[in-house]
Amino acid sequence: MNPPKRIILAITGATGMLYVEPLLTLLGKNGVTVHGMISDAGRKVLWLEQGMEPEALPNVERWFAVDDFTAPMASGSSLYDAMIILPCTVGTLGAIAGGFSGNLIHRAADVTLKERRPLILAVRETPLNRTHLTNMLRAHEAGATIFPPMPSFYHKPATLEDLARHYAGRLCDHLGIRARDMKRWGG
Repeated sequence: MNPPKRIILAITGATGMLYVEPLLTLLGKNGVTVHGMISDAGRKVLWLEQGMEPEALPNVERWFAVDDFTAPMASGSSLYDAMIILPCTVGTLGAIAGGFSGNLIHRAADVTLKERRPLILAVRETPLNRTHLTNMLRAHEAGATIFPPMPSFYHKPATLEDLARHYAGRLCDHLGIRARDMKRWGG
Protein backbone atom coordinates (compact mmCIF):
# COMPACT_ATOMS: atom_id res chain seq x y z
CA MET A 1 0.00 0.00 0.00
CA ASN A 2 1.28 3.46 -0.86
CA PRO A 3 1.18 5.91 2.05
CA PRO A 4 -1.69 8.40 1.78
CA LYS A 5 -1.02 11.91 0.55
CA ARG A 6 -4.46 13.34 1.28
CA ILE A 7 -6.81 12.23 4.05
CA ILE A 8 -10.01 13.24 5.75
CA LEU A 9 -10.04 13.55 9.54
CA ALA A 10 -13.42 13.67 11.26
CA ILE A 11 -13.72 14.42 14.95
CA THR A 12 -16.91 13.44 16.77
CA GLY A 13 -18.06 13.95 20.34
CA ALA A 14 -16.60 10.93 22.11
CA THR A 15 -13.91 11.29 24.72
CA GLY A 16 -10.35 10.79 23.50
CA MET A 17 -9.30 14.18 22.12
CA LEU A 18 -5.84 13.52 23.57
CA TYR A 19 -5.08 11.41 20.48
CA VAL A 20 -5.96 14.00 17.82
CA GLU A 21 -3.02 16.41 18.05
CA PRO A 22 -0.30 13.70 18.02
CA LEU A 23 -1.91 12.13 14.95
CA LEU A 24 -2.01 15.46 13.13
CA THR A 25 1.61 16.13 14.08
CA LEU A 26 2.75 12.77 12.65
CA LEU A 27 0.71 13.29 9.48
CA GLY A 28 2.24 16.74 9.06
CA LYS A 29 5.77 15.39 9.53
CA ASN A 30 5.05 12.94 6.72
CA GLY A 31 3.68 15.52 4.28
CA VAL A 32 0.08 14.30 4.40
CA THR A 33 -2.58 16.87 3.52
CA VAL A 34 -5.48 16.77 5.99
CA HIS A 35 -8.99 18.10 5.47
CA GLY A 36 -11.06 18.13 8.63
CA MET A 37 -14.62 18.06 9.89
CA ILE A 38 -15.82 18.27 13.47
CA SER A 39 -19.30 17.70 14.86
CA ASP A 40 -20.85 20.18 17.28
CA ALA A 41 -20.40 17.67 20.11
CA GLY A 42 -16.81 17.07 18.97
CA ARG A 43 -16.12 20.80 19.21
CA LYS A 44 -17.49 20.85 22.76
CA VAL A 45 -15.50 17.80 23.88
CA LEU A 46 -12.30 19.12 22.27
CA TRP A 47 -12.74 22.29 24.33
CA LEU A 48 -13.57 20.39 27.54
CA GLU A 49 -10.68 17.91 27.25
CA GLN A 50 -7.97 19.96 25.55
CA GLY A 51 -9.09 23.58 26.00
CA MET A 52 -8.80 24.29 22.30
CA GLU A 53 -10.79 25.12 19.21
CA PRO A 54 -10.29 22.89 16.15
CA GLU A 55 -8.65 25.74 14.25
CA ALA A 56 -5.77 25.58 16.77
CA LEU A 57 -4.98 21.97 15.86
CA PRO A 58 -1.86 21.59 13.72
CA ASN A 59 -1.60 20.53 10.08
CA VAL A 60 -5.24 20.75 9.00
CA GLU A 61 -5.24 22.49 5.64
CA ARG A 62 -8.97 23.18 5.63
CA TRP A 63 -12.02 22.63 7.85
CA PHE A 64 -15.44 21.83 6.39
CA ALA A 65 -18.81 22.32 8.09
CA VAL A 66 -20.62 19.10 8.90
CA ASP A 67 -23.72 20.32 7.10
CA ASP A 68 -21.84 21.19 3.87
CA PHE A 69 -22.87 18.46 1.45
CA THR A 70 -21.10 20.36 -1.36
CA ALA A 71 -17.70 19.71 0.25
CA PRO A 72 -15.25 17.64 -1.85
CA MET A 73 -15.43 14.56 0.38
CA ALA A 74 -19.16 14.20 -0.33
CA SER A 75 -18.28 12.78 -3.75
CA GLY A 76 -16.24 9.79 -4.82
CA SER A 77 -14.71 11.86 -7.62
CA SER A 78 -12.65 13.74 -5.00
CA LEU A 79 -9.47 11.79 -4.58
CA TYR A 80 -8.81 11.28 -0.90
CA ASP A 81 -6.63 8.34 0.05
CA ALA A 82 -8.21 7.51 3.42
CA MET A 83 -10.47 8.72 6.22
CA ILE A 84 -10.04 8.55 9.97
CA ILE A 85 -12.76 9.27 12.51
CA LEU A 86 -11.00 10.04 15.81
CA PRO A 87 -12.65 9.73 18.21
CA CYS A 88 -15.70 8.01 16.76
CA THR A 89 -18.93 8.02 18.75
CA VAL A 90 -21.12 4.93 18.71
CA GLY A 91 -23.81 7.13 17.15
CA THR A 92 -21.49 7.87 14.22
CA LEU A 93 -20.60 4.18 14.06
CA GLY A 94 -24.30 3.31 13.91
CA ALA A 95 -24.95 5.81 11.11
CA ILE A 96 -22.04 4.43 9.08
CA ALA A 97 -23.04 0.80 9.73
CA GLY A 98 -26.58 1.58 8.62
CA GLY A 99 -25.61 3.61 5.54
CA PHE A 100 -27.25 6.76 6.94
CA SER A 101 -25.79 10.06 5.71
CA GLY A 102 -27.23 12.56 8.17
CA ASN A 103 -24.22 14.86 7.99
CA LEU A 104 -20.99 15.30 6.04
CA ILE A 105 -19.05 13.00 8.38
CA HIS A 106 -21.46 10.14 7.67
CA ARG A 107 -21.54 10.93 3.94
CA ALA A 108 -17.74 11.11 3.65
CA ALA A 109 -17.45 7.75 5.45
CA ASP A 110 -20.04 6.25 3.10
CA VAL A 111 -18.16 7.60 0.08
CA THR A 112 -14.87 6.27 1.48
CA LEU A 113 -16.39 2.80 1.82
CA LYS A 114 -18.07 2.77 -1.59
CA GLU A 115 -14.81 3.83 -3.23
CA ARG A 116 -12.99 1.02 -1.34
CA ARG A 117 -10.62 3.42 0.41
CA PRO A 118 -9.39 2.88 3.97
CA LEU A 119 -11.81 4.06 6.66
CA ILE A 120 -10.52 3.89 10.23
CA LEU A 121 -13.02 4.23 13.06
CA ALA A 122 -11.48 4.98 16.46
CA VAL A 123 -14.62 3.92 18.32
CA ARG A 124 -14.56 5.20 21.86
CA GLU A 125 -17.15 3.73 24.21
CA THR A 126 -17.18 1.32 27.11
CA PRO A 127 -18.79 -0.96 28.01
CA LEU A 128 -20.08 -2.06 24.63
CA ASN A 129 -23.61 -3.33 24.25
CA ARG A 130 -24.87 -5.78 21.63
CA THR A 131 -25.92 -2.97 19.25
CA HIS A 132 -22.44 -1.42 19.38
CA LEU A 133 -20.82 -4.77 18.66
CA THR A 134 -23.24 -5.54 15.84
CA ASN A 135 -22.60 -2.11 14.31
CA MET A 136 -18.85 -2.67 14.55
CA LEU A 137 -19.23 -5.95 12.68
CA ARG A 138 -21.47 -4.34 10.04
CA ALA A 139 -18.99 -1.48 9.52
CA HIS A 140 -16.13 -3.99 9.32
CA GLU A 141 -18.01 -6.08 6.76
CA ALA A 142 -18.54 -2.90 4.70
CA GLY A 143 -14.78 -2.35 4.68
CA ALA A 144 -14.05 -0.16 7.70
CA THR A 145 -11.30 -0.89 10.20
CA ILE A 146 -12.37 -0.71 13.83
CA PHE A 147 -9.40 0.77 15.67
CA PRO A 148 -10.35 1.69 19.27
CA PRO A 149 -7.97 4.03 21.07
CA MET A 150 -6.46 1.39 23.32
CA PRO A 151 -3.02 2.35 24.54
CA SER A 152 -0.05 0.00 24.66
CA PHE A 153 2.21 -0.25 27.67
CA TYR A 154 5.16 -2.35 26.46
CA HIS A 155 6.96 0.84 25.40
CA LYS A 156 6.87 2.01 29.03
CA PRO A 157 5.05 5.32 28.58
CA ALA A 158 5.89 7.95 31.18
CA THR A 159 3.03 10.33 30.33
CA LEU A 160 -0.40 10.39 28.75
CA GLU A 161 1.21 12.15 25.80
CA ASP A 162 3.52 9.13 25.34
CA LEU A 163 0.43 6.88 25.20
CA ALA A 164 -1.28 9.20 22.71
CA ARG A 165 1.79 9.45 20.45
CA HIS A 166 2.14 5.67 20.36
CA TYR A 167 -1.51 5.19 19.39
CA ALA A 168 -1.16 7.90 16.71
CA GLY A 169 1.89 6.04 15.41
CA ARG A 170 -0.13 2.83 15.19
CA LEU A 171 -2.82 4.65 13.21
CA CYS A 172 -0.14 5.89 10.83
CA ASP A 173 1.32 2.37 10.56
CA HIS A 174 -2.07 1.12 9.48
CA LEU A 175 -2.07 3.64 6.63
CA GLY A 176 1.46 2.74 5.53
CA ILE A 177 3.04 5.82 7.12
CA ARG A 178 6.03 4.87 9.25
CA ALA A 179 6.54 6.99 12.35
CA ARG A 180 10.31 6.96 12.62
CA ASP A 181 10.65 7.75 16.32
CA MET A 182 8.01 5.32 17.58
CA LYS A 183 9.10 2.66 20.08
CA ARG A 184 8.26 -0.75 18.71
CA TRP A 185 7.96 -4.21 20.17
CA GLY A 186 11.31 -5.95 19.96
CA GLY A 187 10.13 -9.48 20.74
